[in-house]
Amino acid sequence: MVGFKATDVPPTATVKFLGAGTAACIADLITFPLDTAKVRLQIQGECQGLARTAANAQYRGVLGTILTMVRTEGPRSLYNGLVAGLQRQMSFASVRIGLYDSVKQFYTKGSEHAGIGSRLLAGSTTGALAVAVAQPTDVVKVRFQAQARAGGGRRYQSTVEAYKTIAREEGIRGLWKGTSPNVARNAIVNCAELVTYDLIKDTLLKANLMTDDLPCHFTSAFGAGFCTTIIASPVDVVKTRYMNSALGQYHSAGHCALAMLRKEGPQAFYKGFMPSFLRLGSWNVVMFVTYEQLKRALMAAYESREAPF
Repeated sequence: MVGFKATDVPPTATVKFLGAGTAACIADLITFPLDTAKVRLQIQGECQGLARTAANAQYRGVLGTILTMVRTEGPRSLYNGLVAGLQRQMSFASVRIGLYDSVKQFYTKGSEHAGIGSRLLAGSTTGALAVAVAQPTDVVKVRFQAQARAGGGRRYQSTVEAYKTIAREEGIRGLWKGTSPNVARNAIVNCAELVTYDLIKDTLLKANLMTDDLPCHFTSAFGAGFCTTIIASPVDVVKTRYMNSALGQYHSAGHCALAMLRKEGPQAFYKGFMPSFLRLGSWNVVMFVTYEQLKRALMAAYESREAPF
């Protein structure tokens, strides 16, 4: 057995809720530069026809984007929006991942055998619910990641200022900008990510190919990350473009998607695919492995505290 040993008592809903948020924050800390590179690649093409500045510099590939940002804006630019990102994960992942098992049991009426339909319903439900709670943090995170430090054209100087400025200039609705594509994206992502992880893990365990420890969690998480990237990339690009857009640039998420298709072609929907995969693959591995270990560690601590002397 690698890592913490599974406890006899299954983890409680509270343990899952706290564990998911904490594990997601750890994963974000490690993979945030890849997420920033993904955002820069996804918004590239919006500024065609304008004078090329640091804000609309030409990025080429994951490594090229990261090196360009470090050279023109400094290493700290890779962590633009980290505070909002951690706020997002603590509220967002706690709901969409931490409540997944509870919602799945609700749909199966407590049955041990959950079908694919129940898993998909649970993933869609917690994904959509998480967006309703955490959307403002996602808007601020994306805008921070998209802005360049060089050239003095930064939109926001701090996370608190960003929340205040968006609310003042665009109204409270501005903080929930892009909710529709984000609900769609996260319903898809949650289904692809959690359901795929669930299915791969169950298959490996039932076929006795692996035991319920780190190698199994790693394999399941990596497979979930790959499947999620393929399925969710088009919605993710539209979400990023729409959330980062200036007031009045797009009438709706659908208008944003049509504008991309007309101006840049179908390939625009897979812009930033490689950093998306590197980020989602690595994020899934770190998050799920940490989450599984945290659940076991927290339950072991709880059992030891409750055990009689």
